[in-house]
Amino acid sequence: MEIETETEQFSYQGRIDLSGLRDSVSRIRHEIKKVIVGQDIAIDLILTAVLSDAHMLIEGVPGVAKTIMAKLTAQCIDAPFSRIQFTPDMMPSDVIGTSVFNEKITDFEFKKGPVFASIVMIDEINRAPAKTQAALFEVMAERQITVDGQTHKFAKPFTVIATQNPVEQEGTYRLPEAQLDRFLFKIEIPYPTLQEEIGIVRNHNLMDSEDETSKVEKVITSAEIVEYQALVRQVHVEDSLIEYIAKIVVSTRTNANLYLGASPRASIAILNASKAYAAMQGKDFVTPEDIKFIAPFVLKHRLLLTPEREMEGLTATAVVRQIVDGVEVPR
Repeated sequence: MEIETETEQFSYQGRIDLSGLRDSVSRIRHEIKKVIVGQDIAIDLILTAVLSDAHMLIEGVPGVAKTIMAKLTAQCIDAPFSRIQFTPDMMPSDVIGTSVFNEKITDFEFKKGPVFASIVMIDEINRAPAKTQAALFEVMAERQITVDGQTHKFAKPFTVIATQNPVEQEGTYRLPEAQLDRFLFKIEIPYPTLQEEIGIVRNHNLMDSEDETSKVEKVITSAEIVEYQALVRQVHVEDSLIEYIAKIVVSTRTNANLYLGASPRASIAILNASKAYAAMQGKDFVTPEDIKFIAPFVLKHRLLLTPEREMEGLTATAVVRQIVDGVEVPR
C-alpha cells in the first residue's frame, strides 16, 4: 500500500494552465492604470465581461472617465474597434449597415455598419430611439444581423461596451428591460475620492501630450481573447455552487421588496462571470466568494423595486446584498 508523502498530499496541480491569462490581465490592468486613477473594481468587471464573452453597460455622471475606460480596454486588445455616438436621430442602418446598389455588378450589396467590429463602444446608448435599440437586440444576443433576408454573422470576439448618463433625462430613452437583460454587468462609476482626484489632476498636469491614451500599448490579440474565453468555460464549478447561484436568483422572485425578479439568464450570467473572475485570479475553480462578489453586479440592473420601496429610497443594490447575505453559503 502506497502512502502519500506530506508534500504530495498538499501540493496542488491546476487542471487548467491559466498563467498566460492571469499575466495578460495583469498587463492590461497596468496599461489602463497609466491613465485611470482608482476604479479598480470597474476595471476588473470590464475585463471579466470580456473574458465571459459578454456585454457591459457603464453608467456614471459626465466626466468620470466612462468613455476613456472603454477606449483604453479596446486599445489593449489588438482587434477591430469602433465607436458609435448615439443620438435621437440615429437610425438602425447607421448602426448595422444598409444595402447599396452597385452599378458594376448591377445588384445591391450590403455595406457593413460600425457595429461590425470586435470591440464596439456605444456612447450614450440611451439617446437612441426604440427602433435603433431594437436593431441591437439580435446583434447582442445572437452575434448576427439579418438584412434583406440575409444573415451576417460576427467574428469572435465580439463585445459591446455601452455607456449612459443617469442624471440627464432630456433627449434620452429608457432602455427596455429586455435590452438591459442582454448586458452581463451594469458597472456604476462613482466619483473619485480626494486622493484619487489629486492623482488625476497631478497626472494631467504632468502630461506631455494632448492624447493621454497614446501611452497605452496593445497587450493581447483577438485570437488570444478567444483562446482565453475557451479556457474560462473549462473552469470547474461544484454542483453545490450551482445550487447556490440558483437559490440566489430564485430568491429575487419571492422578495417582497421586488416587483420583478431575475430570469434564468441571470443565473447563467453569474455562473459565467464567476468563472472568468476566478480565472483572472489564476484559479481553475469557482469559490463562494467569487459568486458573492459577482452576483450584485449581475443582478441589480435586472430587478425592479416595488413602487412603495422605491419611494422609500431603497435601492436594488441594497436588496441584492440582503438576498445574497441571506442565502446559506455551501460548505
